Amino acid sequence: MTGYSPERKEAVLSKVLPPQSRSVVEVANEEGIHCSTLYAWLKVAKNNGITMSNSTSLTAEKKLAIIIETSPLTESELAKYCRENGFYPEQIKAWKSEFVQGMQIKKVSKKASIKEAQADKAEIKKLKKELRRKEKALAETAAILVLRKKFERSLRPRGRGELTALLERQKLITLINKAFTAGARKAIACSEAGISLRTYRRWIKEDALMVGDRRLDADRPEPKNKLTDAERASVLAICNSKEYASLPPSQIVPSLLDSGVYIASVSAFYRVLKQVGQLVHRGRSKVRKKVSKPTTYTANKANEVWSWDITYCHSKVRGQYYYLYMIEDIYSRKIVGYEVYENECGIKAGELLERTCWREKIGRNPLVLHSDNGAPMKAVTMKVKMEELGVTPSYNRPRVSNDNPYSESTFRTLKYRPDWPSHGFSDLSEVRDWVQGFVTWYNTEHKHSRIKFITPSERHDGLDTDILNKRKIVLLDARAKNPLRWSGEVQDCNAIGAVTLNPDTPKKEAA
Repeated sequence: MTGYSPERKEAVLSKVLPPQSRSVVEVANEEGIHCSTLYAWLKVAKNNGITMSNSTSLTAEKKLAIIIETSPLTESELAKYCRENGFYPEQIKAWKSEFVQGMQIKKVSKKASIKEAQADKAEIKKLKKELRRKEKALAETAAILVLRKKFERSLRPRGRGELTALLERQKLITLINKAFTAGARKAIACSEAGISLRTYRRWIKEDALMVGDRRLDADRPEPKNKLTDAERASVLAICNSKEYASLPPSQIVPSLLDSGVYIASVSAFYRVLKQVGQLVHRGRSKVRKKVSKPTTYTANKANEVWSWDITYCHSKVRGQYYYLYMIEDIYSRKIVGYEVYENECGIKAGELLERTCWREKIGRNPLVLHSDNGAPMKAVTMKVKMEELGVTPSYNRPRVSNDNPYSESTFRTLKYRPDWPSHGFSDLSEVRDWVQGFVTWYNTEHKHSRIKFITPSERHDGLDTDILNKRKIVLLDARAKNPLRWSGEVQDCNAIGAVTLNPDTPKKEAA
C-alpha cells in the first residue's frame, strides 16, 4: 500500500497543530484519514521536538516579549527562531493580531465608557433640573393656595377697570409680595389677585401706594366732537317726524344720506334716543337669540343660491289659514317668487319654482335651492321638478328649525310690519293683495341692514356699488367741514361681497 508523502503529512498536521488547533476527529473526517493514523503522526511529530500546547501555557507577558523579540527578524530568521523554540510563525502573527485587537477593543471600550459617563452626567443634570423645577412648582402651588385662601377671606370680588381703594390696594400688594417670597411668580400671584402684572408694577411705582387711584380727581374735559344742542334737537325732531317715526336709526341715517343730508352717525342717533328715554323695544318681536349652523353654500352673485319656505297667514276664521310660498335670493335678499294658496302642496310649489326660474332666466345655470324638511319641500313632485330644472336641493339638518335664516328673517319682517292685519285676513284675494304690496315695498323701498342699507332690487340689479360710492362722497364732504366728528375713517361704504348660507364658524388658534 502506498504511504502518504511528507508534504501531505505536513499539510494535515498544520491543521491540527497551532495556530489552527482543530480537533483530530474533524481533520480526519475532512481528509479521509483514519484517526489512529493521525494520532500516530502527532506522536512522531512530538518525538521530533514539536510541542502542541506550548502556546497555551505562555502568559500574556511572555507572548508580548516574544512579539517584541521577533519584530526586527526577517522571514528566514523568524522561521529559524520558531524551529528552535517550538513555535510556528503563524502563532506569533496570531499573538500580534490578538494584542492589536485587544488594544483596539480597549480603546473602543474606553470611548464607550467616556460616552456613557457623559450620558449619565447629562441625565443627572437633567434630573436635577427637573427636580428643581418641581420643587419650585410645589412651592409656588403652596404659596398660591395660601394666597387664594387669604383673598377669599379678606377681599371682595373685583370687576375689570373697577376703582380699588387705597387700603385694599396696599393689602393686595402685601399679599402678593408674601406669595412671591414664598416661591410664587409675580404674574401668577397677580392673576390670583385679579390684577395684571402691569397694574402691580404701576401700583408699587413711586408714591402710588400713598396717593391711590388718580381717576377720582382726573380732569375730564368735554369732547370736542360732542353733538351741539341744536344737533341733538335735530336728531330728535327727525326721529319723531311722521316720515321716520316707524324707522330705526339704522335706516334713518342711510335715507338721509341718500337725500344728501348728514347730521350724525347711527350710533349717535341711538345714543341721543337712549339719553332721552326713547330707545325702548317696540312691536311684538322678542329678543333675538343666537342660531347655529348647518350645510354651507356661497353665492357670489344673484341667482346662485335661493332660499324658500312656506308660512301661515291666518284668517278671521279660527283654524283657517292661507299659505304664503316665498322664494328669496340670499345674495340680494330680493323676493324673486311668491304665491298664496289655500293649502300646502308639492305640485304648486314646483309650479312656483318653474315660473320663478323662467322669470329670472336661470336656464341651465347652476342654482341651489335651500329649504326646511317640510312635506311640500320633500314631495316627490317637487324633487322631480327640481331635477328637470337642474336645481340642486339643500335641506335643514334633521330636527333643526333655524337652518333657513334668510326665509325666516323675511317672514319675521313681514309679520311685524305695522300694517300687518293682526286680526286675520277676510279672504284669499285680500291676502294676495297685501302680500303683493309687501313684496313691492320690500324689494324696492326697504333698505336692508345686511346689504349696507341698499334695497334688494338695487343689489339684485348690481346698482349697490354706485349708490354706496355716492354715500361715501357725502360723508367725506361732511368730514371735511367738521373733521372733529371723526376720530378715524368715515362709515364703511364698500359693497358686501359673497354671501354664505349658514357659514362655518372659524376656529380660534391656540395661544
